[in-house]
Amino acid sequence: MGYTPRLKEEYKSRVISALTEEFGYKNVMQVPKLQKIVVSKGVGAAVADKKLIEYALEELTTITGQKAVSTLSKKDVATFKLRKGMPIGVKVTLRGEKMYEFLDRLVTASLPRVRDFNGIKATGFDGRGNYNLGITEQIIFPEIDIDKVNKIGGMDITFVTTANTDKEAKSLLHELGLPFKKN
Repeated sequence: MGYTPRLKEEYKSRVISALTEEFGYKNVMQVPKLQKIVVSKGVGAAVADKKLIEYALEELTTITGQKAVSTLSKKDVATFKLRKGMPIGVKVTLRGEKMYEFLDRLVTASLPRVRDFNGIKATGFDGRGNYNLGITEQIIFPEIDIDKVNKIGGMDITFVTTANTDKEAKSLLHELGLPFKKN
């Protein structure tokens, strides 16, 4: 057959049974799963310098392994010299195999490289079973060559799950390997 990411195999073999045991699901289809991961980066300075968007697109494409797209402003803001339709950010939506690959690399290679790392905050849930994680420096990803970085910037990573509650989503993400802080 084809190649299956390690975390996808682990989800099928271990995570489904662990979550069923914890929450008492009657059906396999009730078990929450990861739908998509959205990696986005705001580039506000791109109003003055158009090259910054290209650098950010290239960086996100390198990190995720999937082509990034630029996001456009929705309205005019005179104080920021911003016009409607100007590119002010970049994003990538990962699904399927690439999503599990990215999550695996994030947990095993990138997060441990964060300075003074002792877990991620458990407060990033939105009440509907989705989790937001902010990263302050893109250089924690091994794919990024530090010598080629023109500006250190952060990014937001959103994990969209099918879970109905934050508790279920946290359990799912914890089982998939996200290191939450101990309270």
